[in-house]
Amino acid sequence: MFQINSEITQELVALSKKAGKAILEVYHGNIEIELKDDKSPLTLADKRSHDIIVTELPKISDFPILSEEGRDIPFVERKNWKYFWLVDPLDGTKEFIKKNGEFTVNIALIYKNKPVLGVVYAPVYDTAYCGGEKIGAWKQENSNSEPFKIHAKSPGESSIVKIVSSRSHPSEALETFLEQYPHRELIPMGSSLKLCVVADGSAHVYPRLGPTMEWDTGAAHAIVNASGAKVLDYNTNTELVYNKENLLNPWFVVSE
Repeated sequence: MFQINSEITQELVALSKKAGKAILEVYHGNIEIELKDDKSPLTLADKRSHDIIVTELPKISDFPILSEEGRDIPFVERKNWKYFWLVDPLDGTKEFIKKNGEFTVNIALIYKNKPVLGVVYAPVYDTAYCGGEKIGAWKQENSNSEPFKIHAKSPGESSIVKIVSSRSHPSEALETFLEQYPHRELIPMGSSLKLCVVADGSAHVYPRLGPTMEWDTGAAHAIVNASGAKVLDYNTNTELVYNKENLLNPWFVVSE
């Protein structure tokens, strides 16, 4: 069985920062945008980050890689994968284009359809989150500081419930969900940082009542689990699973 330890985690964090550096080189210039088949935006930064990650990950292990910007791998080919890397080279492309800094590099290790290790790196903030089974959840606020352990906080620990919400995807369903928290503070945010701020206790709840893909959540899901919180299907109250035939996630809620 693959051993998750601090050395592997450090290698993944270093890789995410290498990809993040390539992203920033594009971010600080003129951003050219393409549209993918589903009309979602694609930039040179997505491509450069993807190329770096898929080149370097095999040096850590030879597990197969499922990346948002990689080839479409048929379910018949991937359904029996025991371990695989799940990658979003640039999560929050819309935030990247808006230049608000709220985008991330996401690298997750999936084992038997469950995220067991994840790294999320926000290049503009130089902030890294990591977490996994047996190693806990950690945050490094910049490359010159020491990582520190993080823990999720229950909504019951505060008189005001802090709810993180998407900048780009408001909905009527979300408004209905929020009614159960009359004393609330909304924290708008982009990308997988929304899950990470629940993991570090900065927010209590993140409801995602809209579409996401597995690569959007896998890395942060591992960090959330390691922090003591959960990512649960909104309708069934069961944990999200990965490597489904359809890689679209159900609606979900993140909380302690």
